[in-house]
Amino acid sequence: MTQFTIDRRRLLAGTAALAGLSGLPGLALAQSSGPIRLGTLTPLTGSGGTYGPVMVKAVKAVVDEVNAAGGVLGRKVEVISEDDQTNPEAGVRAARKLIDVDKVSAIMGTWASTVTTAVAPLCWESKTFLTTVSGADSITLLPHQGFLIRTQPNTTLQGKKFGEFALQQGAKRVFVASPQTPFAKSTFEAIAEVVKASGGQAQLLIYDDKKPSYRSEVDEILRFKPDTIIMAGYAPDTSVLLKDLFRADYRGTKIAFGYGLNQKLLDSVPADTVEKTFVISPSPAEGSKAYERLVKLIGVASPDPYTTQIYDQVNLVLLAIALAGDASGTAIKDTIRKVSQAQGGVKIDNALDGLKAIAAKQAVDYDGASGPCDFDAIGDITDSKFRYEQVQGGKLTLVKIA
Repeated sequence: MTQFTIDRRRLLAGTAALAGLSGLPGLALAQSSGPIRLGTLTPLTGSGGTYGPVMVKAVKAVVDEVNAAGGVLGRKVEVISEDDQTNPEAGVRAARKLIDVDKVSAIMGTWASTVTTAVAPLCWESKTFLTTVSGADSITLLPHQGFLIRTQPNTTLQGKKFGEFALQQGAKRVFVASPQTPFAKSTFEAIAEVVKASGGQAQLLIYDDKKPSYRSEVDEILRFKPDTIIMAGYAPDTSVLLKDLFRADYRGTKIAFGYGLNQKLLDSVPADTVEKTFVISPSPAEGSKAYERLVKLIGVASPDPYTTQIYDQVNLVLLAIALAGDASGTAIKDTIRKVSQAQGGVKIDNALDGLKAIAAKQAVDYDGASGPCDFDAIGDITDSKFRYEQVQGGKLTLVKIA
C-alpha cells in the first residue's frame, strides 16, 4: 500500500486559498451545479386574486428567457410559485414551504401588507431575500437586516398624493373609510396632514371588511358631511361600500385605491354605483423600453402596477446573483443596489442585456417597467409616478400621470 504524507501547513494554505476564491463565479458553479431556485408568493386567490396570476406569468416569462440564453452562472433558474390566498396564515405556511422545503434564495411579490408583515421575519431569520409590492410604512421599519426591498411607494407617500388630489378637486371635508390594515393609520395621517394644512378637516372610520352591508357605517360617514370620501379597502368591501353610498344618495367626490377598484369590480357592479369615481395608483413606466418589453413578453396590453413591479424584482434578483457570483439570499442582499443604482453604470432595462454587461465586467444601472428602481437604506423605493383615472361609462379613463 502506498502511503501519502500531507504537510499540515500546505493543507491549511490550500484551504484558505479555496475559501478566498469561493465568491468567484467559476467556483460557485462547481460548488452548486443544481438549479437556482426562486419563489413567488402572490395572491392567486382571495381579495388580491385578480393580480397574482399575471404577476407569476411575468416572473416565469423572464426566467424562461434567461434559461433559453443559458441561465445564470451557467445554472438554470427554477421558479416555485405559491398562493398566499391574500391571508397571513396561508402566506406563512407557503413561505415556510418555499424556505424549508424548496430552499429558495428569494421570495418575490408579496402583495397584501398583512401577508408581508407575517412573512418577513421568516425571510430575514433564514437569510432569504424578500421583494414586495406591499405599501405599509411599518414593513420597512421591521428589523429585516437588509433582506427586504419594496418597489411599491410607501403609504405615507401614497396618502400625500391622495390628499393633494382631493384638494385639487375642491375638498374641504375629507372622510377616509378603511378596513383594519397595517397601512390604515399611516395612510390617514398622511392624507389628514395635507388636508389640514390647507384649512380642511379629515376623519377616519375603520370598518369590518367581512360585513355584507355598510349602511350604518355610511350613516356615520354622512354625519360628518364630507365633500370627499376616500375608500381604502380591497375590491370586495369597496364594492359593498360603493353600493351603500349610492343607495344613500351621496353626491360628493369618491376616490379609491387602484388595488380596490379595478376593471373586474366595474364589470360586477351596476354602472351608476361607481360612475365618476376617481382611482389613484402608482404608475408603471408606460412608454419605457422595459414596459414595452413586458407587454410583448406576457401578451397583456396594460399590465397593472404590481405586475410591472414583480417583473422588475425578478430582473434585479437575477442580475444581483450574476454580479455576486453567488445565488444565496445574503449575496442578493449585498448586491441588489449595485445593479439597481450603480453610479455611471450602463443603463439596463432587462436581465438578458444586464447579464451580458456583467459578463463584460461593466457596471449596470437597471431602470424597469415600474420606473427607476432606486432604494434607500431601509429598502423603500425613493420615487414613483402616480396614475389618476376616473370611471366613465363603466371604464377607467386616464386623467393624468404625475
